[in-house]
Amino acid sequence: MAEILEKIGKQTTVCGKDSGVTMELTRRGICEERQCFLDAGYALPEFDIETVTAKTKAEPVWLHFGTGNIFRAFQANVVQQLLNEGVMDRGIIAAGGSSPEIVERVYRPHDNLGVLVTLKADGRTEKTVIGSIVESLVTGSDYAEDYARMQEIFRSPSLQLISFTITEKGYRLKDGDGKYLPAVAQDMANGPGHPVSYLGIVTAMLYERYKNGALPLACVSMDNCSHNGDVLRESILEIAEAWADAGFLAYLSDAARVSFPCTMIDKITPRPDARVEAMLAADGIAGLEQIATAKGTFAAPFVNAEECEYLVIEDQFPNGRPALEKGGILFADRATVERAERMKVCTCLNPLHTALAVYGCLLGYERISDEMKNPVLRRMAERIGYQEGLPVVTDPGILSPEQFLDEVLRLRLPNPFLPDTPQRIATDTSQKLSVRFGETVKCYLASDARAVGELRMIPLIFAGWLRYLMAVDDEGRAFSLSPDPMLGTLLPCVAGLKLGQTEGAGEKLRPILENAAVFGVNLYEAGLAEQVLAYFAELSEGTGAVARTLERYVQE
Repeated sequence: MAEILEKIGKQTTVCGKDSGVTMELTRRGICEERQCFLDAGYALPEFDIETVTAKTKAEPVWLHFGTGNIFRAFQANVVQQLLNEGVMDRGIIAAGGSSPEIVERVYRPHDNLGVLVTLKADGRTEKTVIGSIVESLVTGSDYAEDYARMQEIFRSPSLQLISFTITEKGYRLKDGDGKYLPAVAQDMANGPGHPVSYLGIVTAMLYERYKNGALPLACVSMDNCSHNGDVLRESILEIAEAWADAGFLAYLSDAARVSFPCTMIDKITPRPDARVEAMLAADGIAGLEQIATAKGTFAAPFVNAEECEYLVIEDQFPNGRPALEKGGILFADRATVERAERMKVCTCLNPLHTALAVYGCLLGYERISDEMKNPVLRRMAERIGYQEGLPVVTDPGILSPEQFLDEVLRLRLPNPFLPDTPQRIATDTSQKLSVRFGETVKCYLASDARAVGELRMIPLIFAGWLRYLMAVDDEGRAFSLSPDPMLGTLLPCVAGLKLGQTEGAGEKLRPILENAAVFGVNLYEAGLAEQVLAYFAELSEGTGAVARTLERYVQE
């Protein structure tokens, strides 16, 4: 990747940095320096931004909560395409609250413009100036002017949908002890007058819409969590119930007036990469430096993202919706959305990620893309997907599982631009195995219990994870385990087990192997425990045993 970016960075134009001409990422800049942007390879908005802005502010259609990378790289880019084609005539309004400095320091200084750098697996890049976000707001009720503007938007009959990319944590109302978060408790006690929590503010906005005609609206979570529409609905209803307005509750509970569609989304948009920032600076664009937010996240006026993207939305929009299907977004019924999610999480992406994470940590890799250069690890991922997953995959019908898997293995996992690390993906593995592999095991048990005995890769992943818990890599070096809420329970089971000294491992590991909450099934009852223990013994024989065991069983 470094070599690719170094090569790209040298390809400056007559308008670039080396010429002394600086390009400005503002509306004025892309107008006055249009040819410079074009010469440097940037695709620019092909619509009149001022006209679209005026129409959007007068008759808003779409307000999005969450100002992070995936929104700018995916949803905003789709709207840009549709504006370019004349399919849409209004843009998106973005609202950010958990990190207000993104609006204040990333969006507004650049007139809400951003640069999308699409990083392709073959090393090519596409650079697009995104102009579809025409207004940005801070959601906090302490920002009086922005808050009043949001109330105005929610009173508008033209508003068709609000959407969310606020991460799974954004929907939580309680802490780990089951107590309401302080801001949420305050909102539930004080009512909608001056809310302070994120969802308290959203609920107060819906209350504003209810008071002004109970106008219809779709509330669309686009976060990567299971049954996301239901999660959003339940959290909003819980806050609304505390406000004790029966009419408001009836409004929120009527899907013909307020809907909460479920979605499946998939696109990798890692944090802004310094090498991409350097590439853009070499083109001559000023002021694209990254910022660190108070929340510890990173943002920039540019986004780097992979080329592949999927968004399937339950088609439930009581006030109508934009023709987003013309931009590649898929609409379906709820059952189809759930099947698409299951396909991704249980077969075509997430299991491969977890397998590479576990063995990447053991073999000393720091990037998933580098693992895919190892023919044994690549073959392992292929066998998990094609041989053991696809025969029992949940086919959503709207997407081809085999094509999805092909893109994961051919374009996505090998992409050198995407800095995904095994260590990050290995986080919370105990919470992932039951869905990512256990559901496949259940499918085999339900169809033909004998076929479970023919599985090779899934037991090898389970054994690799147990070997990972020893926190010693294949060279015998200790490493730090990624965070996992079950480590306190798991680590005593591997205590005393060392490379070349695994006597009694069967009894020590039994509490883990028979824990259906971890694997989705009791591995003894499923007939897989002995196979897992045999693999574990081989993986633990000594230094180099992980690589030898993988070579032996993956290539067979």
